[in-house]
Amino acid sequence: MNVTSTPSGSLLVHSATIIDGGETAHDAWVRVENGVIVDRGIGATWSRADEEVDARSTAGAGAILTPGLIDIHGHGGAGASFDDGIDAIRAARALHRAHGTTRAVVSLVTAPLDDLSRRVAEIADLMTTDADILGSHLEGPFLDPGHHGAHSPGLLREPVADDVSRLLAAGRGTIRQVTIAPELPGGIDAIRLITEAGAAAAVGHTDADASTAIAAFDAGASILTHAFNAMPGIHHRAPGPVLAAAADRRVVLEAIADDVHLDPHVVKLLFDAAPGRVALITDAMAAAGSADGDYDLGAVKVTVRDGVARANDTGSIAGSTLTQDEAIRRTVAAGVPLTEAVRAATETPAHAVGVGDRLGRLSPGHLGDAVLWDAQLRVVHAWTGGRA
Repeated sequence: MNVTSTPSGSLLVHSATIIDGGETAHDAWVRVENGVIVDRGIGATWSRADEEVDARSTAGAGAILTPGLIDIHGHGGAGASFDDGIDAIRAARALHRAHGTTRAVVSLVTAPLDDLSRRVAEIADLMTTDADILGSHLEGPFLDPGHHGAHSPGLLREPVADDVSRLLAAGRGTIRQVTIAPELPGGIDAIRLITEAGAAAAVGHTDADASTAIAAFDAGASILTHAFNAMPGIHHRAPGPVLAAAADRRVVLEAIADDVHLDPHVVKLLFDAAPGRVALITDAMAAAGSADGDYDLGAVKVTVRDGVARANDTGSIAGSTLTQDEAIRRTVAAGVPLTEAVRAATETPAHAVGVGDRLGRLSPGHLGDAVLWDAQLRVVHAWTGGRA
């Protein structure tokens, strides 16, 4: 499998079935110039380019071309954790790019404020050189201690306005998402601070009931962090945050389709309940693409057995070992149409973190990110276009 960056010149990929924006086009082509998609069409209507890829010859009969995959919630891979600095981020991103994730938000687990401030600043600097990094995601420290999951309970804190503002300032406008438990004192006001700064506020690691979740969404929260996990479930007299999010067209619901965090029937339920508003995420930790064994997830010690990561002290699921291509395959196996599974890993997450105007589609004007798949949904080739 190859990963190619084409910042200059022209690229043509033709004779593919294009799946994009919830639709399918057969015998189709896309043209990229200087890293940006400039045209697409059907049949032999294309003109010559500097680099030409015959999808059928490269990927076989049934070759599929999709937009590049976008992961808005992941913590590492290839034995490296995003919390461990620039070299670790690059190592983990290389693993996920090889599985079709051409752009990603770098998620950070709960840590002391000084550490988080330094890390989001480093990620802001990294974005000036590494075009595949979309920004950072603070999955903490403003979480409910009763739903801490793989976050260190002793480092959790209430969302005091000064602390929230400090982190947002350290990110210099590059923080894409902040997960928060809205029921904490100051939670609703913090959501307003986050959204006013241009980031997406996400409800997660929370004990919120439906009414509190609705208040959070009305205050501007627009994402539900890994739906069903680290939050109350659905009860017939207590619908909880999942149904509140599914009923609100302003909200995107993250889903970890690894058959561990969510049963396949629940994955299908999410897609049915919130059509066009499910974002497939990996929530991958360092063990993605690596062997079972012992790992660190921030301050938490984690053991991975049979590909399942659990915190040593509590037994809680501690992220996943998932890649997005596998998430798409499992989502399709759960009964979700391929068009919708692809949308959930491209267009929907792009819009969720504010980059839908330039990523997530194979449309003229969008960056030239694309993935070529074979008929078995195995990634054959991926391209990452130039920076916006």
